[in-house]
Amino acid sequence: MKRIQQLTFYFTAFVLATYFLFLGLVEAKAFLAPFFTAIILSLLMLPLARKMERKISRSLAAFLSSFLLFLLSVVFIGLVSIQMKQFVEDWPQIKEKMQPKIEKLKNFAVEKTPLKEDQLKTSKLLKKSSSTGSKKSSIKASKASENPLSKIFGLLGNYLLTFIYIFFMLTYRRRLKIFLLKIFPPHKEKRVNITINKSAQVAPNYLIGKLILMGVLAILYSVGLGISGVNNYILISLLAALLSIIPYIGNIIGFAIAVAFGFLSSGNAGTLIGITLTFAIAQFVESYVMEPYVIGDKVDVHPFIVILVVVIGNLVWGVIGMILAIPLMGILTVILLHIKELHPLGEFFSKEKLDTEKNS
Repeated sequence: MKRIQQLTFYFTAFVLATYFLFLGLVEAKAFLAPFFTAIILSLLMLPLARKMERKISRSLAAFLSSFLLFLLSVVFIGLVSIQMKQFVEDWPQIKEKMQPKIEKLKNFAVEKTPLKEDQLKTSKLLKKSSSTGSKKSSIKASKASENPLSKIFGLLGNYLLTFIYIFFMLTYRRRLKIFLLKIFPPHKEKRVNITINKSAQVAPNYLIGKLILMGVLAILYSVGLGISGVNNYILISLLAALLSIIPYIGNIIGFAIAVAFGFLSSGNAGTLIGITLTFAIAQFVESYVMEPYVIGDKVDVHPFIVILVVVIGNLVWGVIGMILAIPLMGILTVILLHIKELHPLGEFFSKEKLDTEKNS
């Protein structure tokens, strides 16, 4: 009876601790999301900062590294903005071309499915009624959001704050390492040092590999979609390549965007075939040619755990959570594998087979 009570207590404590942990992560998104993003990006820029430190001071090297990263992000945002502007200008024409396709889909649905035209009309009426009801809800939403400018300034503030974090992390990384080494007993200093060094290598290796893959995918998508006759193929290619950083889900979203703005706007069956072939070839090159050699085993996390952490990351922090999930999980796995008491948990998260699996 006491054993059952103990198990019940521990299970309840675990559930409550997990609930409040994720609740705290959601509530602290405004602080933690840019902070963890800065950690990953600072690890990415660390090799470059070390090279510059041979000739200049550490603070200047940290400033130049963070400023270079800032310039690259501004250039990328500028390119996407230019393409988005062109897309907005072309939207009336695209909408006009899409209207007959939507009508054909509606007629097909009426003829080939149990749906009736009256039901489709009632759905339109529901949309109208929901639009009137949305006016009332928009009042509540406006109270909740207060001012759209506050959100814009909030995003801009977090964006700039990320680069400030990067600068300070690169400048004072030695102090942080010494602090971590002093927490543990002297006889564990060597193991802690190895753990820190290995953990610091996970994120940059993964991100550099991903950036190379995204560049290759952007070129493949641009060539394929351009030949297929897709309008705004550069924008669609950039978005699809960028979305590939989100495992599994990103490629599906990229293909859906290409079909929506490529095939539906033109209505040409050849365009659909071209889009499908482009993504099929690109995914083959990514999965079987580039990824094994470019990324390889940079992140030692089991594929099933990858899916779980990506889903959890989306629930906690949205898109940024999905992007950060894999490198953070890779770092956590390395740490767990180097802690004797938590080594079994690290093995569970790792790609490597457990001892019982090897022997069975």
